[in-house]
Order: sequence, then structure tokens, then C-alpha cells
Amino acid sequence: MHDGERRSNQVQAITGVREMIPAMISDREFALFQELIRREAGIYLAPTKKPLVVGRLNRRLRELGLTSFREYYDLVAHGGDAEERVRMLDRICTNETRFFRDSRHFEFLEHQVFPQWVADAAEGTRSKKLRVWSAGCSTGEEPYSLGMMLLSHFPVSSGWDVSILATDLSTRVLHQAAAGVWALVRAEGIPPDYLKRFMLRGIGSQTGKMRACEELRALISFQRVNLNAEDHHVCGSFDLIFFRNVMIYFELDTKKRVVDRLVDRLDTSGYIFTGLAETLNGITGRVGSVIPGVYSAAPRPHVDSRTAGARRANGRFCRGSSK
Repeated sequence: MHDGERRSNQVQAITGVREMIPAMISDREFALFQELIRREAGIYLAPTKKPLVVGRLNRRLRELGLTSFREYYDLVAHGGDAEERVRMLDRICTNETRFFRDSRHFEFLEHQVFPQWVADAAEGTRSKKLRVWSAGCSTGEEPYSLGMMLLSHFPVSSGWDVSILATDLSTRVLHQAAAGVWALVRAEGIPPDYLKRFMLRGIGSQTGKMRACEELRALISFQRVNLNAEDHHVCGSFDLIFFRNVMIYFELDTKKRVVDRLVDRLDTSGYIFTGLAETLNGITGRVGSVIPGVYSAAPRPHVDSRTAGARRANGRFCRGSSK
């Protein structure tokens, strides 16, 4: 090999290595992204989240041919590219969920709320129209879990009109949720009778996957909503608002502002749900605690979560009188 060819190969090798080396972020650059993301989405990134920012945004820098985080910041903050700002937030968001997560919430609905609503409707003291909002729906396991329960307890054939609005900041997870397709391993936690009724098993090229049936998919509409925005274009009132494991990303002022807007949308006889590690105490005085992570629009007597409904020995949910 000639010296010239050897040097050329060395340059190519060095260039290839350089392309693989991730960009590093300075404290100043991280502070800029901290403020931008807090301002746009209300999400607070602690200093310990610097590796997360680097890990999740580096690939996008490479895709755009950028060599520094400052270049990328200038693009999303000053470049006038709103779509790129959305892509950035997509990559920053952490989306973790599963079907029937935090089972005591679904038990509370199953054994306390739904029977009361059915009785009230029979007596003519409440409407048969139900609206539910899953705020922070991720890849859809939460709204689809709610949908299975609602269709079972409030059938259209009995005159019920049920709808679910599922929203998230991330367009990426919303696309996944709207498709209603998951790996079969994600079925863990779905009661067998719900699984049989509402999920279709894939065959052929779809082997190993499941898809929500048409009846269930038709119940849910998906929309990108930034809960931190002054006007998130969600109108009307809701009987149930699921706002679980979202506040952990917010600072106190943001929590108060976001929760206040959510409560504005809660029906006077409705309930709002938070993550079990979250609380609305000190956030708002407009709701009353019922059981951990569940609040009513008007303060009500405390319900012992241990009596909120007996659980099956295997941890599945009972369907009561539903067939």
C-alpha cells in the first residue's frame, strides 16, 4: 500500500470514529435547554438529568448534521422551526405505562363509582353521557384499560354515550397509541375476559402482537395537548380525569397552574386521579381526597381503600354484573 493510500484510509477511519463520538453539553448549554423545556412544557430537568438530555438528543444532532448542542439550541429556540421543537420534546419525554396500572384505582371505579352511576341513571338523577380524559396517555394502555371497563359497564345498547379523550405532549407515543397495537407480552395485567373480548391476536406477519378491536378503538380520540399551555383547547367537562404520574416532572408553580386548569374541566360529580406517589394536597383546595390518588370535585367522606372492593386471589378484576 502506498503512503498516500495509507494516509487516506487513516483519515477515513478517524473521520468515522469522530462521527460516532457523541457531542458533549456544557453546563451553560444544559441550562439553556433546562429553561427552554421548562418554559415550553413545564418540565423541570434537574442537573442530574444532563446525561439523559445528551443521550436522547445526540442522535437528532447527528441526523441534522450538527456538531454541538449550542447549534441545536439555536435551531429549536430561535430558528422558528416549531416542528423541530415538538421533536425535541418527544425525545425528552419519558413514557412509562402498562395496562391497569395502579390496580386500586380501577377497583375503586369497579366497585364504588360505576355501580353508583348506573343506579343514579336508573333513577334519572344523572345523564347517561360519560366523558373521560386520560391526560398524559403515553402509548395508550391507560385509556384502553378505561375503555374496556366503560364498554363493559355502560353498554351502548342500554343507552349510554361514552367517549374518552387521550392526550399527551409527545406526538410519537400518540401515533403508537392511536394504532392500538402492542406486543403480546404487554397483555399482562389485562383481565382474561377483557383480553378475550377486546384484543385481537395477530397472525402471519403480526404474530406476537395484539390489537384493540374496532369497538374499543372507536371509543377513544387522540390529541396532542401541552398541559402547560395557557389554552390547550380541551373544552367541556369530564366525569373522570386521569392525570397520573405527570406532576413528578413539574415544579410547584407549574403543578398548581396545570391542576387548576384540569379541575376547571372536572364535572361537579367527577373524580380526578393522580399517581399513587403524587398528591394534590397543597396544590389545590378545590377537590377532596377519597382514597390515595383519587379526588372528588366536592369533598366527600373518606373511603377506606381496603374496602373499596375485594380483589381476586390472582389480582385480576371482577366485572360485577357485566356479561
